[in-house]
Amino acid sequence: MPCLQSTADGVVLAILVQPRASRNQLVGMQGNELKVRLTSPPVEGAANKLCGRFFSKLFGIARGQVELIAGDKSRHKRLLLHGVSESDARRVLSEYLPSDS
Repeated sequence: MPCLQSTADGVVLAILVQPRASRNQLVGMQGNELKVRLTSPPVEGAANKLCGRFFSKLFGIARGQVELIAGDKSRHKRLLLHGVSESDARRVLSEYLPSDS
């Protein structure tokens, strides 16, 4: 998956966020990024907070283990998932992604 990059601390996930969606969900790949829809608006960091909660729940890790490392004010974001291996990330994402992505 081109959206994943292994690091010493965990795995970096490149995502594209679509705010103000009808529900929180993974959509699939768009280019080299994982597209995710979030219900919150992109104001005052609300989408960033929801993004952290969404991925912590998805991967079964604490909220503090999800760190926004790039894209604070952009739809293109990079998240560091502390303590998650690339193989675990691939497994989790393949479970939740639509089969045609």
